[in-house]
Amino acid sequence: MKKNNRVYGIIAIGAYMANFNADLSGYPKATTNNDIFGSDKAVKYPMKRMWLLQGDPVLYIKSMQIGADSEKMQPRDLNQRYTHLFGALDDKTPSGEVLGKLFSAVDVMNFGATFAEKKQNISITGAVQINQGFNRYQNTNVLTQEILSPFRNSNEKSEDKLASSMGTKIVTDEAHYVYSFSVNPSNYKEFIGLADGFEGYTVEAYEKFKKAARVGATAFNTNSKSGCENELSLFIELKDNSELFLANLDRYVDVQKKDEQVLYDLSKLAEVLAPHQDEIQSIELYRNPFTVEVEIEALPCTVQSVF
Repeated sequence: MKKNNRVYGIIAIGAYMANFNADLSGYPKATTNNDIFGSDKAVKYPMKRMWLLQGDPVLYIKSMQIGADSEKMQPRDLNQRYTHLFGALDDKTPSGEVLGKLFSAVDVMNFGATFAEKKQNISITGAVQINQGFNRYQNTNVLTQEILSPFRNSNEKSEDKLASSMGTKIVTDEAHYVYSFSVNPSNYKEFIGLADGFEGYTVEAYEKFKKAARVGATAFNTNSKSGCENELSLFIELKDNSELFLANLDRYVDVQKKDEQVLYDLSKLAEVLAPHQDEIQSIELYRNPFTVEVEIEALPCTVQSVF
């Protein structure tokens, strides 16, 4: 079923003795003012992994193959990934067919795509747009841990080649990343009638995004991401004919500790939304009931568990 109304919201992720999004140096990404943030890619990737494990087709994700020439494991390029999912692509493949197959991938349906392969030049602005997520907790510390490897250093030029090698693991003791997102189904209007079998952004695709926005980070349990978990998600659904446009919502969120709980203060957001109640169809808030408290004051919403 086609989805017509726009949605705004936030996704909040807590990182406890973990590094949710590192830069090339291994430290948490930060601005020149040392404000820690996470990129949109950092929150999208766990969602894609979750969809992949559920059996949904995901195009823009790293996958491996054994090279035909070198017989070594190597990542697929975009053309190889497309072929792996949808079959061979050549210069004569109609663009309508390619578009239809691209939109059949759940990540493309939600986040869009840039596809330039085999004389195809396709750019899709995603219905779902996620901004950079800033750490809204003021007392975050970055910790560096030294790790001793069980293997010796095999570099012959090293003076310590007979000793075990050392490594480091860099984490934040506690950080709370707050992302702002928007869902605009009208981004796909121009492709209706061009892509084979495509009728626009669907309720099914939105529900998959909604589920991944609630639990994707928690489900993605790698070494560096262990300790990262979804703490809160907010979905503000507008009415079909609404002309309300909201700026980034994360700026209206404050995070602090309240005893052993994490307090997300949404009072400023409630003030922003108060004059626009006639434009809003529903507001849903999901939180971890065991670790998170929410200050919402006059925000009229249903509150449920993220689980």
